[in-house]
Amino acid sequence: MPEMNRISNPRLRAVEAFPMQMNGENFICLQDPQKLAEQPVFLNQALVFLVSRMDGEHTLRDIQADFFKAAGEILPIEDLEKVVNQLDEQHYLESPNFRRFCQDLVQNYCSAPSRPAYHAGSAYEAAGDSLTAQIQSYFAHPEGPGTEIIPERDKPLRGLISPHIDFTRGGPTYAHAYGALAGHLGADTFIIFGTCHTPMPQRFSIGTKDYETPLGPALVDRDFVALLSEKLNGEYADEFSHRGEHSIEFQAVWLRCLLNKKQDFKIIPILVGSFHDLFADGGNAGDNPEIQRVTAAIQRTIAESPGRVCIVAGADLAHVGTRFGDPSGPTGSSLQDVEHEDRRFLEAVEKGDAEAMFQSIAADNDRRRVCGYPSIYMTLRCIENPEGKLLQYRQWADMEAGAAVTYAALAIF
Repeated sequence: MPEMNRISNPRLRAVEAFPMQMNGENFICLQDPQKLAEQPVFLNQALVFLVSRMDGEHTLRDIQADFFKAAGEILPIEDLEKVVNQLDEQHYLESPNFRRFCQDLVQNYCSAPSRPAYHAGSAYEAAGDSLTAQIQSYFAHPEGPGTEIIPERDKPLRGLISPHIDFTRGGPTYAHAYGALAGHLGADTFIIFGTCHTPMPQRFSIGTKDYETPLGPALVDRDFVALLSEKLNGEYADEFSHRGEHSIEFQAVWLRCLLNKKQDFKIIPILVGSFHDLFADGGNAGDNPEIQRVTAAIQRTIAESPGRVCIVAGADLAHVGTRFGDPSGPTGSSLQDVEHEDRRFLEAVEKGDAEAMFQSIAADNDRRRVCGYPSIYMTLRCIENPEGKLLQYRQWADMEAGAAVTYAALAIF
């Protein structure tokens, strides 16, 4: 019997589960935010019952007995083993097979010379010419900023808040963000704070690998990273968290497209994890010693580095609806309420008030699930006396799927 069939107490990994309909039938979709399990799994009612008991405490015989009590039918143990094996083969279970898979994945990624363009061909065009045409179309889009960008020289652009939603939904808003950059060229180094959507060993992860794109690599400023890492005693060197995360990759693609024929540039990719523990304990982000230390190290490194630095936050805003755990889907009225709260949040960003922005999230325990606020917070904290300008606010909603995501573009001077 293969080793996979020896899983006696199956345990489902920490993955996303949300309801959906296909062909008029109700299913629960399992999806791995870490993309270690690359394909989603759709569970009918019977499979939902079985998987709900895969918690590492129930044996196969326990699950078989529970199914008989609930359904009045005997599920052959061989059929249950097949379900377990299929989930294990697709990397949805904690198991020896999954641990071996992860070890190989980490080793291969860390030994690679650069970070591949993980989402090319799915989230955006994989061919250079097609990608350039795709991005240019968002400037010309009716909701875009237009194709005529007049350079402004009154004050330097020091920061940028850009979405990290997929291009097909948020393309025009990306164009507003990067149109502002095109109008204020001059920075040659870009710190990119990316939103990390999966658990990380630490709150920050500083990447050292160049980000590949279909238009050429976005090179890492290794001198800057070395200076920063020295100030932080080599901490936050969790390279693997960057592998499948899209929030920095999407910014690297837009920078490469925008600056490809205009100037050389380098990036410092920094993933930012959750701040939820801070307001759960009743604290302020500004009082956190770790955040103070990382912020001070970044500010000192900027001061010691030649050239001009611009800080980019890859950050979406609210995530609401049954897809994200709410009891009901979005409605026209509820989305108006979300916009009202989002704009209060964005007013604090425009004022450059990182602490007020954080408190607006803490006040309702992040009820709207604003996934990008840690990256926005760090952007504001690392820029001295920031002043923001809202360029565009948008909402994407799929009422049938019970999901809505909001996002915005802001320039920081």
